[in-house]
Amino acid sequence: MINNSEKKSSYQQGDSPYGVTTDETRYFTRNINLLHNMHILIADHSKACRDLTAKILCENGFTRFTAVGDREHARTLLRESLKHGVSDIDLVLVDIRMPGMGGYEFCRMLRAQQEWCHIPIVILAAPTDTLYSSLELDATDVVFKPLNDNDLIPRVISMLSFKRERDLRMRREQELENELAERKIMEARLQYLVEHDDLTGLCNRRRLDKALEEAVENSRNHSVTNALLYIDIDQFKVVNDTEGHSVGDKLLIKIANKIRRLVSSTDTLARVGSDEYCVLLEETSCKKTLKMAKSLRKLMNNFQFNIENRSYHIGASIGVALILPEEKNVSASEILARADQACLEAKNHGRNMVHFYNEEDTEISTLRNNAHWAPLIRQALAEERFSLVFQPVLDVQKNEVTHYETLIRMIGSDGQQVSPTDFIPVAERMGLIHDINQWVITHAIEALSNLPTEQQHLSLNVNLSSHAFQGPSLLPIVKEKIDSTGVRPERITFEITETAAIKNFAQTRKMIIELRALGCRFALDDFGTGFNSFSYLKQLPVDYLKIDGAFITNLINDPVDQTLVRSMIEIAKTLGKQTVAEFVENEQVLQMLKEYGVDYVQGYHIGMPKPDLAT
Repeated sequence: MINNSEKKSSYQQGDSPYGVTTDETRYFTRNINLLHNMHILIADHSKACRDLTAKILCENGFTRFTAVGDREHARTLLRESLKHGVSDIDLVLVDIRMPGMGGYEFCRMLRAQQEWCHIPIVILAAPTDTLYSSLELDATDVVFKPLNDNDLIPRVISMLSFKRERDLRMRREQELENELAERKIMEARLQYLVEHDDLTGLCNRRRLDKALEEAVENSRNHSVTNALLYIDIDQFKVVNDTEGHSVGDKLLIKIANKIRRLVSSTDTLARVGSDEYCVLLEETSCKKTLKMAKSLRKLMNNFQFNIENRSYHIGASIGVALILPEEKNVSASEILARADQACLEAKNHGRNMVHFYNEEDTEISTLRNNAHWAPLIRQALAEERFSLVFQPVLDVQKNEVTHYETLIRMIGSDGQQVSPTDFIPVAERMGLIHDINQWVITHAIEALSNLPTEQQHLSLNVNLSSHAFQGPSLLPIVKEKIDSTGVRPERITFEITETAAIKNFAQTRKMIIELRALGCRFALDDFGTGFNSFSYLKQLPVDYLKIDGAFITNLINDPVDQTLVRSMIEIAKTLGKQTVAEFVENEQVLQMLKEYGVDYVQGYHIGMPKPDLAT
C-alpha cells in the first residue's frame, strides 16, 4: 500500500494512483486538501467493515468521517448535521444490509428529504447481494466488499469532487439570485428617485409630465375631461426668508401632507417648484374641478404655520387648465403652461383665489406687469433708488471671510426694499437691464475702492444678467472703472448662472475670456441645475463653481445630494477650479462640506446680506 506522502508525491508527478485519467488526477491534486476536510458518514452493520473503511480513508488523508452501525444512529447524525437547513455531511457510504433499514430504503429516505437529497451515496455490497441499477436504488455508485484502496478511494474522491462542484454552483446561483434581487431593488429605488421629489415624497415634474401626456391622450381618444390645478403657496417666501430654509422645508412637507389627504389616490399630486404643487384630476368635469380647487384654496387659507411663538398665515393662488376632448392639438406642456399662467393671474388679481385659464390672460398679464414696473424702474434709475447689499463668503481653509457677494435691491417710492425677482424680469423684457447692470458694476467697484487699507484683501462677487454678456458695452465699462479707481481686477469676480451661460454660449464664452484677460475672475452660479453642466464646464474658462443651493438645503438627510455634491467638488478640483457652496444654514452642513473639500461657503449660517462691507 502507498503511504500518504508517496501518494502526494505521485499526484505532483502527474501519475494516476487510483486508475483515473491524468487530467482528473491533476484536478484532484489541486483540490485534495479541500476534499480531505469534507465530512463522510459510514453506515455499516459490521464493525469489522466499518473499521476497514475508516482505516482506508485515514491512510489516504480522509480523517473527517463518522461511523455508525444502524439506521437510528445514522438518522440522528444526519439530523444533527443540519445548520440553517444545510447538511454538514458530504458523502454517505451505506451497507446494503444495514439492520432496520436496508441500503435501498436508506437511499430513498435521503432522496425524499430536501436537506439531504443532494448528498452522494455509495452502496457497500457483497458480491452475492442482489443489486438493482444505481438509478433504481437512488444511489450514486456501488462498491463491492471486501473494500480496498483501488476500488474505494477513487470513488470517494470523485463523489466529493462532484459534491463540492455542485455546492459551489448552487452557491453561485444563490449569490446571483441575491444580486439580481438587490439590483431590482436598487433599480426600483432609482426609478422612484427619478420620478419623485426627495423632500416631500410627491411626484416630481418628470412624473407629472408623463401623467399629463397620458391624460391628454385619454381625453382625446375617449372624450373625457381632465384638469390640471397649479397651486402656488402665497406666503412661503416670507417664511423661507424670515425663518431660514430648514424651516421652509418643514412648511413644504406639511403643505404636501395636507394636500395629499384631500386629493384622491387616483389623481396625481406633484411638487413642480420650490413652493409650487400640481394636482392632475382625471375624468372630471368643470363643476367638480372648481369644487376641488375651492377646497384646496380653503384648506390653505385656514392653514396656520406655527414656529416657536410665531404664527404665519398660509394662502394659495390656484390656476386651473381644463383638458378638453375637443382640443385635439393641445400638448401636455401647453396644458402645464396654461395652468401656470392661470395661477399667475390669480396672484396678480390679489392672491388666495382660484382662476381658470383664459386665452386672453397671458398677454394682458404680461402687458399689465410691464406697464406697472417699467416706469418704476426708470424712475428708480433716474433717482438713484437702488442699493447694494453684501453677503459674506467664507474661505474654508483660512476660516475667514475673503469675499462678499453683491446683491441688488430697488427702493420703492415708499422707502421699502423691492426684491430683484419682482423687477429684473421686467427690466430684461423692457430693455432696462443694461442700465441696471452698469449701475451694479459701477457701484460695486466703487465700494471696493472705498475700503480702508486693512480691507484691501476683500473681493466682490458681482451678479450680472445674461443680457450683459450679449452686447459690446460691458467690457469698456469694466475697464474704464478699473482704470479710474485703481482697484485690482482680481478682486472682482463676475457671476453668471449656468442657464444664462449656455443660452448664448459662444458669446458668453468670448466675453468671459476678454474680462479674464483684464484680470477679473468668473464664477458659474447655480451649477448642477442643467443637464449639460459637465459638458459645458470643460469649455467655460471660469475660476469658481457655485454649487446650486438645491443640493445643499437637504444635504444632511439626502444621500443622493451628498453623492452629487462630492462629485461636483471632485470634478472641479480635477479641472483646477474652486467651489463655493450656497445656502449653508447650520454648522452640521458646514462641517460636512469641509470634509468634502469645498473651498468657500456662504449662507445664513455664515452671515446675512448687509448694506456695507465693514468687518
